[in-house]
Amino acid sequence: MENRANLPEPTIEETPSPEASREERLKMIGLIVGGVILLALIIAGVVFLLTRSAETTGKIRDVFIIFMALESILIGLALIILIVQIAQLINLLQNEIKPIIDSTNETVSTLRGTTQFLSDNLVKPVIKLNEYLAGMQQLFKFFKPKSKS
Repeated sequence: MENRANLPEPTIEETPSPEASREERLKMIGLIVGGVILLALIIAGVVFLLTRSAETTGKIRDVFIIFMALESILIGLALIILIVQIAQLINLLQNEIKPIIDSTNETVSTLRGTTQFLSDNLVKPVIKLNEYLAGMQQLFKFFKPKSKS
């Protein structure tokens, strides 16, 4: 028979309340409307630039190229920081977490050996003794004369 003491308790999934789902729908609608407005502004800006002179368009293009270069520099810095953080995480996992896990595994195997030793040398003999004592008690009850009450 299975030992059910180690099984987790069953959980009851909560259904979202109508107010929460309504708020989520409103947020989603707001995001969609914001995206459509942003797209419309981009299209209007492109049309505006196409109707202007080449000199104005060239100046705006140059400013846009400068902004793109700055953005590329920022993305490169963010990637360098990310790589450094990943290297630190790997170092942490290899040099600090792995020894803790190895130590825990060693402790668990020691505990397993200790419980096996106790089971073999203490619990099983006590259970056998109790079996014999219970058998002797039943034998004495069988041969004991019944008292007249």
